[in-house]
Amino acid sequence: MAASPTLSVQDRASVPPRIATLQIALCAFWGLGQIATKIGNEGISPIYQAGLRSAVAALVIIAWIYWRKVPMHWRDGTGWLGIGIGALFSLEFICLFIGLNFTGAARATMLLYSAPFFVALGAHWLVPGDKLTAPKLFGLGLAFGGVCLALQDRINSADPQALIGDLFCLAGGFFWAATTVMIKATRLRSVSAEKNLFYQLTVSAPLLLLTSIALGETGVFAPNARVWFAFVYQALVIASASYLTWFFLVARYKATALSAFTFLTPVLSVGFAALILGEPVTLSVLLALGLIAAGIVLVNRG
Repeated sequence: MAASPTLSVQDRASVPPRIATLQIALCAFWGLGQIATKIGNEGISPIYQAGLRSAVAALVIIAWIYWRKVPMHWRDGTGWLGIGIGALFSLEFICLFIGLNFTGAARATMLLYSAPFFVALGAHWLVPGDKLTAPKLFGLGLAFGGVCLALQDRINSADPQALIGDLFCLAGGFFWAATTVMIKATRLRSVSAEKNLFYQLTVSAPLLLLTSIALGETGVFAPNARVWFAFVYQALVIASASYLTWFFLVARYKATALSAFTFLTPVLSVGFAALILGEPVTLSVLLALGLIAAGIVLVNRG
């Protein structure tokens, strides 16, 4: 998952089996997200693809808001903050989509999901009452060790561009975390999840498309059924349906209980990348994955 909705804290601390199953399914969808992006990059320029994705998803979220009559409160003073999280959201996907041109989908997902590491650090300084605890610190240490192991593996690689791709994806995780911290630390934390996603999608769509044009990207250069299927999956399944389902869940159950499942996303992504793209699963990848996943669990529960 790579959007930053507001996470509501509800009374239901436990997650019933049917909801746990739904959350695992969401993690599987998100685990396929970077694989779909990498396939999409085969026929659509990366930043242009990210912009189109935001544009299509924005239309879906606008339709959802009107259908569900979600109150938006346009004069609540969050406009400039909304532009800010939209800009951070854009930077996240610029880094991620470019990075996927040079590195594997499994590694990209692992490094993107270093975001909880940056969130915990940023929240400690900027979000009242969200201080680092001993379990969080231990989780941060594990996640940091996993990131270092993944990057060390690339330093020893014969392909220098692979390390560049990894660093771009790690930067994507940083900007994802920055978006989350900005929401937590400002009045955006009190607005609806739909409105936060509306800001991110409607601001990022023109920013990404204009950036693509400014950089001279080709746009759609090799369209085929495989590329368009991957793009539609990203826009409708990931950026639209899965996030709306996530909103449904966090409105009814504790975000901490649900977030503990997110460690499954990079785990599943490694498996999907091996099955679909034939990416190798090395011992160092498995070790890095284990450290990052364990760190995510500890940070979320800490």
